[in-house]
Amino acid sequence: MAGTLYVVATPIGNLEDVTLRALRVLREVDLIVAEDTRRSRILLERYRIKTPFTTSFYQGVERERAGEIVNLLEAGKDIALISDAGTPLVADPGYPLVREALARGVPVVVVPGPTAIIPALILSGFPPYPFVFDGTPPKKEKARREYFASLREERRTVVLYESPHRIENTLDTLAEVLPARPLALCRELTKVHEEVIRGTAGEILSQVRRRGKLKGELVLVISPAASLPATESPPSLVRERYQRLLREGIPAKEALRKVAAEFQLPRRRVYRLVHGLPEK
Repeated sequence: MAGTLYVVATPIGNLEDVTLRALRVLREVDLIVAEDTRRSRILLERYRIKTPFTTSFYQGVERERAGEIVNLLEAGKDIALISDAGTPLVADPGYPLVREALARGVPVVVVPGPTAIIPALILSGFPPYPFVFDGTPPKKEKARREYFASLREERRTVVLYESPHRIENTLDTLAEVLPARPLALCRELTKVHEEVIRGTAGEILSQVRRRGKLKGELVLVISPAASLPATESPPSLVRERYQRLLREGIPAKEALRKVAAEFQLPRRRVYRLVHGLPEK
């Protein structure tokens, strides 16, 4: 009789966030498959769990090692899959293993628990539903720009993971493509130095650059387009975006059209704003 694959969520920071069921399962299974055994051992030692690890399961070896783990399951072993933090498969390794187990008739059980997505969504102050989790933004500039441009009319709150060494590039692109969209950058959720930085991409980017490189896990939350009060967009932000487009070599007429579309303002009003003309 085949064993069971348990997909177990673990704390994203504060080790007290682990569930009683997760602790029980981790004690009772025959083996634990971890993304990084060194990091996972901290949790196991905290709760005196002696279950041995099997082969590590990180990005790059998932497809190669899924088969051998499923072989153990088919031999009757109960195995728990955990990632470094949070819920496996959610921007973490695990999908090839779950897919292979299901394809070969091995039972899969999910032990739910912590994930950074929901705390960030709540702390952002943006509409909690509908929302979409989109993983991480594209790494290459052109693809990243196209991705954020696709969110101009997005009516759902968007949650993204991002790394400290890429966050400045991401915010810089957002400042160009969605300059007036409210954002929330959540850092080190559930940990001692947890914080949320709110504002437009340009405002958050200024803070990040003043403080130097950010550390820790980052979650970026983008408000839905419907929540943007276009008529309240600061004139300085409109002018700044217009001047940036001109510096990029875009003709004035085209720059005016782009700014009007991005800020959802009449073109005539944008013209007056960028040229400092009084409102009629």
